[in-house]
Amino acid sequence: MIFRFAGLSLALLLAASAAGAAVRYVHAGRLVDPETGRVLENQLIRIVDDRVAAVTPWTGAPGDGPVVDWSRFEVLPGLIDMHVHLADTEQNSNVAEPLMHSEAEIALLGARHARETLRAGFTSVHDVGCFRAFADVALRDAINRGDVEGPRMSAVGAYITIPGGGGEVTGFAPDIKVPDDMRVGVVTSPQDVRLKVNFLFQHGADSIKLIGTGAVLAEGTEVGQQELTEDEMRAAVEAAAAHGSWVTVHAHGAEGIKSAMRAGVRSIEHASLIDDEGIALAKAKGIYLDMDIYNGDYINEIGVRDGWPEDYLRKNRETTDAQREGFRKAVKAGVKMTFGTDAGVYPHGLNARQFKYMVRYGMTPMQAIQAATVNAAALLGWSRDVGALSPGHYADMIAVDGDALSDISVLEHVSGVIKGGEVVR
Repeated sequence: MIFRFAGLSLALLLAASAAGAAVRYVHAGRLVDPETGRVLENQLIRIVDDRVAAVTPWTGAPGDGPVVDWSRFEVLPGLIDMHVHLADTEQNSNVAEPLMHSEAEIALLGARHARETLRAGFTSVHDVGCFRAFADVALRDAINRGDVEGPRMSAVGAYITIPGGGGEVTGFAPDIKVPDDMRVGVVTSPQDVRLKVNFLFQHGADSIKLIGTGAVLAEGTEVGQQELTEDEMRAAVEAAAAHGSWVTVHAHGAEGIKSAMRAGVRSIEHASLIDDEGIALAKAKGIYLDMDIYNGDYINEIGVRDGWPEDYLRKNRETTDAQREGFRKAVKAGVKMTFGTDAGVYPHGLNARQFKYMVRYGMTPMQAIQAATVNAAALLGWSRDVGALSPGHYADMIAVDGDALSDISVLEHVSGVIKGGEVVR
């Protein structure tokens, strides 16, 4: 009798829980499905709490929950940018800009950047580094608590870089001391790498970002020069794997790219000077390329106008066209590609400007959308949660006024955003 009563109580509890679930709907005029590469007309998306419960043809408004009327819009899963810098200042002509802001100011700037990014239709991001260590982790946690409006974030905590390398604040007088929290990820050996990687995970990092070669926007480094050794990068990969995680690497130069691939990284950021051997290696190993092919035009236009350091502009000229040609070759070769913009170099919220560049340099509109949805989710390891609108995924979606498969630039002007079933705009 006791057991039967307990079973009845459990059944009543589950029924009450189901009855108390928040149910709502979205009426989509057109629904882009990146999982299948199809577009479905006149669909009803049923949302229970914060996840998609069903997608069915529209037959009329249900009576058990409110309906968001997006019947005149095209609806897509929330977009994913795999290369952003939310918890930092935006790029300008002052090489010492990171030193000009307090931790408190960086936190407030990060909150603004997160809001701008979400409202532009990017409901998830991979934040691949900030100069003040763990500012990205704090921002991620504030968003998850509901304190800040922003996208779902995967954070790296800090850059793993050599002294004076592409992940350091450089370009000022040698007697100026950089704050310790801006040098958390500086390493000098494989053992040092393991220690720093473990430290980052202990303090909340989701994955690891290496600076494998010099950077365009860092004084005293050259893009073709390898900085971290292959052994150091392999040490990071092994240490991350011990935490059940993975590594991406900033790498412009061809040899640095291939060294990182041999070391076992999951993805390459920028890949500006990738050669045919590197493309073949990425294809063979299933390594993702995350190439910011819009950025070069912005840096050239605004950098020249605003007097950015000539060293920055020279390196940008040396990489822009080569990167786009490498992108074209990689797409043709069938390499796994994701959508990553380096937002923070240009103003946050303009992320979608890159889509038309991806189409211009070899992708179909559907491939570009898949790069920013299902492919990006797979790289993050979040495929069960984001990147699609099939049942079980978070109800993250956007509405655009137009046909993205005919004109990909419509994604630059988002008419509506829903994250976790809640209307953002």
